[in-house]
This record gives sequence, C-alpha cells and structure tokens, in this order.
Amino acid sequence: MRWASGFALAIVLAAGTVAFGQGSRIASPAGRSATQIGGRYDQSGRYFGGKWIEILYGRPIKRGRALFGPPDFAQKLNAGAPVWRAGANVSTRLRTDVALLFDGVLVEPGEYTVFIELRRDLWTFILSTWPAQTKYDQHDRDALFGAFHYRPHRDVLRTTMNLAELPHSFDQLSWQFLDMSDDGGTLAIFWDTKMASVRFEIPDRDESDRQTGRFR
Repeated sequence: MRWASGFALAIVLAAGTVAFGQGSRIASPAGRSATQIGGRYDQSGRYFGGKWIEILYGRPIKRGRALFGPPDFAQKLNAGAPVWRAGANVSTRLRTDVALLFDGVLVEPGEYTVFIELRRDLWTFILSTWPAQTKYDQHDRDALFGAFHYRPHRDVLRTTMNLAELPHSFDQLSWQFLDMSDDGGTLAIFWDTKMASVRFEIPDRDESDRQTGRFR
C-alpha cells in the first residue's frame, strides 16, 4: 500500500509538472535531438540519402536542487519508479532508421524507450521495447508513462555509461549526439555538472546481414 500511495503521488506530481505555468511557460517542455548519417550533398548543396536517429524526451530544470549529491539521489530522480526516465513527464524514446551497435549488441531500426538505472558511480543505459504513453492512462498497462510500472523483460540492451564531471552546470537536461560520423557516434545526457554517455557504431551491410538478415 505504501508503494501504491507513492506511485499515486508521483503521478500527481508528474501531471502537475505538465500543467504548471501559463501560456508557453511549461515547467518541463518537450525536447528533441536528432542527427542524420550516411547522406551526401550534391553540387547544388542538397543533402540526400541520409538516415535519421533522434531522441525525444522531457526537459526538467534544475531549479537550485542538489541533483546528484545526496545519498538518495537515485530514489528522488526515479520518483517512485524502479528506474529513471532520463527526462521528465513522458518516457524518453529513441527512434532510428538504421541499425545501431551498442557494446556488441545489435539494435534494429525502430522506436525504443530509454531508461537509466542509477547507482552512485555506475549508470546503466537501457533500451526497451515498452511502448510509451504520450498522455497518462492509468488503465493502460501495455504502455508506460515515464518509467512507472517498468519491468526489465522487454529490455533489448543494458550497457554501462561513461560518466564525466563538467566545468559548468547545465540548468536544463539535454540529450545530444556527439562526435558523429558515418561509422557511429556518442549519445550523451547532460544535467547539472554530470555527463553520461554511451558509444554506438553503425554496422556495415555485411555485418548487419550476418546478424539480422535485414539487408538480404
């Protein structure tokens, strides 16, 4: 019953975060970061043939909080869920038009929900096939709002993130693509003075053919 009460309270707080503010001043606005790989520019300057990779998420603001210092920082960020939604409000989602290789695990093109399992010095990046609710529906147990009711049986990837301390404090959470090339890049989350990142590769056609048969 205590867990249920905590979950109900977390939902109320999440709903309040969405509704708070007037006009365009939304407490935690939606965010989107995207990159395009594999394309080329023609002589007229038109880019063609590129494939999209994008991440969609909510952007919480620090508002003076001590985010990662307190001993119970993970519980506070999880807000009653078993893992962190790595954003605010709705579940964070990764969409990719190309296969991605994370730490030797091939992730096929599609949409995935993104979570982070938080420990003091060990953050685990999670990709899952759980569908995401765009609006909270307490009766829908086949899709998630944030990370509430998350269970790991739909995980397709779990891998350790690289953690770094930053010289400046990012006031609003941000996901970004770093060091991109046609061979791969890095997906990173910034908030306060923390950066957590995970490297991925773009497998070549022969490797993808061997592992998934997708390009046959």
